[in-house]
Amino acid sequence: LIAAFALVALAVLLGGDATAFFNVRAALIVIGGTFAVTLISFRMPEMSSAFSAAWRTLKVSGTSDVSTTENLLHMADAHRKEGIRGVERHLPKIRQNAFVKQALSLIIDGINPDEVEQMLNSELAARAQKDARSAQVLRRAAEVAPAMGLIGTLVGLVQMLADLNDPTQIAPAMAVALITTFYGAILGNMLLAPLASKIERNSQEENAKLFLYATSVAAIGRQESPRRLQMVLNSMLPPAEQVRLYN
Repeated sequence: LIAAFALVALAVLLGGDATAFFNVRAALIVIGGTFAVTLISFRMPEMSSAFSAAWRTLKVSGTSDVSTTENLLHMADAHRKEGIRGVERHLPKIRQNAFVKQALSLIIDGINPDEVEQMLNSELAARAQKDARSAQVLRRAAEVAPAMGLIGTLVGLVQMLADLNDPTQIAPAMAVALITTFYGAILGNMLLAPLASKIERNSQEENAKLFLYATSVAAIGRQESPRRLQMVLNSMLPPAEQVRLYN
């Protein structure tokens, strides 16, 4: 994203006067219009959630969490050998993972593992639905932005044609006419649409990881074999993140 904007900025700077590409009226039409029209389709909380998701997407990159997977396997082994005390003993090692911590706390409290797994899967479904709605909001905004650019172009052309007798008004009106199209294309195709796609991809990756954790916690609660659990987890993990604690 940064590279794309940098290339456009470089092209603008190499082309001459960069200040010609800054126009407050054009920005108001495109940005304000895009926000207002998108708000017609969605509620304000959904808009706020979408922008928050977009901001998180810009800041966070996907990372593997092999240590958590290994700790869960150790915990499965400890639960079979030591009972619930083994789970409690390993719990501090994964306190940074709130999802796993909450799930294991339910197991420690004696809730049926199948019920815990069902609760976790319901939470994952709710997360996926929320992320899908956020991506839908941004995708709708990406569709609206170029249209607002076209509206700005029409506004500028009308103003230019209305003031043909005043040469001093032709250039500013033409600037609005062209710059709004530029802003709409940039906002929709270089920012909003890529962010929507990235939210969808990150949501899929995050939910896949959390599903793996939910499966692990349920297996720990059922006191399943850690070797069997390792095989199940490795079947869901990419080769670079697979674990080999038990041969």
